[in-house]
Amino acid sequence: MFGGIEAGGTKFVCGVGTGPDDLKTAQFPTSTPDITVASVIDFFKTEAGARLEAVGIGSFGPVDLDPTSATYGHITSTPKPGWENFPLLGAIQQGLDVPTALETDVNVALLGEEKWGAANKMDDAVYLTIGTGVGGGVLAHGQLVHGFLHPEIGHLRIPHDRARDPFKGSCRFHDDCLEGLASGPAMQARWEVPAATLAPEHPAWALEAHYIALALVNLTVTLCPRRILLGGGVMQQAQLFPLIRDEFSTLMNGYIRRREVTERLDEYIQPPGLGSRAGILGALVLAQQIFSDAMLARTVEGWSSPEDTRA
Repeated sequence: MFGGIEAGGTKFVCGVGTGPDDLKTAQFPTSTPDITVASVIDFFKTEAGARLEAVGIGSFGPVDLDPTSATYGHITSTPKPGWENFPLLGAIQQGLDVPTALETDVNVALLGEEKWGAANKMDDAVYLTIGTGVGGGVLAHGQLVHGFLHPEIGHLRIPHDRARDPFKGSCRFHDDCLEGLASGPAMQARWEVPAATLAPEHPAWALEAHYIALALVNLTVTLCPRRILLGGGVMQQAQLFPLIRDEFSTLMNGYIRRREVTERLDEYIQPPGLGSRAGILGALVLAQQIFSDAMLARTVEGWSSPEDTRA
């Protein structure tokens, strides 16, 4: 049995199982770290006990994923009160004493989609979530992409026509990066009402589609993913997908002549297949991966042990 944690700024979702068919979940409000972690530990001990083999965590961030860093496994510069510089990975691992792995929330959602969802068996894919913020995960050759940090797609600098859109942008670091122009709070600040209350024919959606399509063109020519998934609260507007695909095609202007981006845009750009369960299921995939890694390490250690007397 594997455990998964979808750690969000508002709630923690915990799950045990092996996949979509036997997943059992519970959720807890994101309170102080000590209260929240205690609830998480209690859930796994109650629901899985000694059967728990490993735990995967998909967390809000930023998170430090560099194993050589002194703050590896920490939530770093988050504005969430009490959580800045909190060692989430270490706290969960110490509390449960099983192999534990940490990733960004959008990265684990992409893992879930590759295994069971809309990017199934696609080793090269991008997952973009557009809501309170904008985040992205990248899968290349079957591996999540990391450098000294995880990808920060939400802070792509994209063209901003100030005559069409005089809105300054809402990102406190960059003003008019992708997040500053296209996130839910950016839409609300620009139009002075929550985005979900805007009529489908409101010009806000054409502008939103334009900004998202700009980002997708940049990601396509840079990474050439086989599929792009768009999730998050803003993307719950059904009218956005055809608008984005049309704008994407216009901006690409025939440059890439692959069928994926000429004839199959409805498949190339689509919503997640797992819906709201992408994150927690992806955390299970991460748990399975870290368990497999741990088993392999034990096997290799056994083979190389000088006390090994096997023939």
